[in-house]
Amino acid sequence: MDRSRYYYSAAPVGTGMGPLAGQLGEWLCRAVQPPAPTPCGSPGGPPVTARRVRLRDGRHLAYEESGVPRESAQFKVVFSHGFTGSRLDSLRASPEVAEELGVYMVGFDRAGYGESDPNPARSVESAALDMADLADALGLGDKFYVVGFSLGCHAVWGALRYIPERIAGAAMLAPVVNYWWPGFPAELAAREYGRQQRGDQWALRVAHHAPGVLHWWMEQSWLPLPTSTVVANTTYLPNKRDAEIRRTLTADGTLRNKREMATQQGIQESYYRDMAVMFGKWEFDPMALPEPTKGCPVHLWQGDEDGLVPVALQRHVAGSLGWVNYHELPGTGHFLSAVPGLGDTVLRTLFG
Repeated sequence: MDRSRYYYSAAPVGTGMGPLAGQLGEWLCRAVQPPAPTPCGSPGGPPVTARRVRLRDGRHLAYEESGVPRESAQFKVVFSHGFTGSRLDSLRASPEVAEELGVYMVGFDRAGYGESDPNPARSVESAALDMADLADALGLGDKFYVVGFSLGCHAVWGALRYIPERIAGAAMLAPVVNYWWPGFPAELAAREYGRQQRGDQWALRVAHHAPGVLHWWMEQSWLPLPTSTVVANTTYLPNKRDAEIRRTLTADGTLRNKREMATQQGIQESYYRDMAVMFGKWEFDPMALPEPTKGCPVHLWQGDEDGLVPVALQRHVAGSLGWVNYHELPGTGHFLSAVPGLGDTVLRTLFG
């Protein structure tokens, strides 16, 4: 079964089970089937308000530009937002530094988010190819830089695996890890996995082993534990800045507005498909990737008080790849875009 598609078929039933069993099977199939998406611009769907490009498979990606004009830019960056994010997210680098270095940046709604069309076949590879198609549609040239935040870094790993010839350099900020990557020592991965809330453990377990029923699982309000504290924005955050940021964004309605924007075509096409891709069965292990060609720097920033991505696993990833430049930030949590001056540091590290 293609695990990236929500497709179900009733198993054959023996004659001894009778018609009732067949009807029950059909009911169960319908029960776990997620609702159809409501693409932007379709009848009854949200309006198209953003600039969009058409991809090779006919889908559209919505995008937002920042920095210097692309025609005069010395460096061109494609930014992949994190879980619950959008094309409006960025490094928050100062305009002055972007101008000084000649940096053009384009953020985009990943497939199924915001105003980008859903992709029922979404995968780590398709995330990388979407960035290449966007770069081609905007005329960014043969090579471009990729930057990812949090869960959006699966697209950066995918770019290093599937389109390395297109990548001039890469940066990842607090990249989410998959506990099932083969390169992790089993004992270490199990220890860090077990530190999550029980509901989060089960949500990731379903995303990995049974992605076809993930939407059904996540929508079951009768479960004794929250199905995901990450989706509910209730995960314990040990870093004080992270906790304060979440309190502020909750109080002023920002998190609610971001959620509405991200999921307007269907939460199953944004949040839940993100989970199925990130925590599903990858075709490669990032810790087994070969070193990129000379002149392609790869940097990774990680806070040591990150409540969403275990720093112990991130250290192992970086330690397994001698060509990754690892920057651990003491006393820092997950929301790295809010760290004062870090956006400028990332740009100067890549291009200075």
